[in-house]
Amino acid sequence: MVFGYYHRLSKTRQRIYDKSDAVATLVLPNAAALQPLMPPLETALRSEDRAAAQRLCQQLADGIIGAFKLPAARIEVLAARPSDDWGELHGLYTPEDGGEPARIQVWMRTAKHKRVVAFRSFLRTVLHELCHHLDYELLRLPETFHTEGFYKRESSLFKQLVPEGKYPTNP
Repeated sequence: MVFGYYHRLSKTRQRIYDKSDAVATLVLPNAAALQPLMPPLETALRSEDRAAAQRLCQQLADGIIGAFKLPAARIEVLAARPSDDWGELHGLYTPEDGGEPARIQVWMRTAKHKRVVAFRSFLRTVLHELCHHLDYELLRLPETFHTEGFYKRESSLFKQLVPEGKYPTNP
């Protein structure tokens, strides 16, 4: 399955899309070592501790990126999501630029009601933005597309970090 915009891409960009789509999983060598970060990350979100959430997200990112021996990415956990008539921005990935490391920004509060984002949604956003970094640095893709494979990679990381039946149990 390809998403609707695929047919509007150039042939070169379709080849990049196809390469991305073909990779459905990423096996995280140190997933068990990173699982203990999940309970304190959920606690940081519930207690609205942005600094702790940022520190834990950076540890998570460092663990994933380090497992693959890739260039670093800096995580920023910000307050309320920006929004406009297009909706809310959940996360933003900015690739490495001029010696500055890649940057991942995620927001811990919804735009409209300023409520703290649920743990699972927040973690999926962090992993989603990390997948953009992995597309560039691990898969060596010249562009990062939202393909079915991309979403499967995000899901595969989530399942390794939060195995079914394990902590956390909130919806």
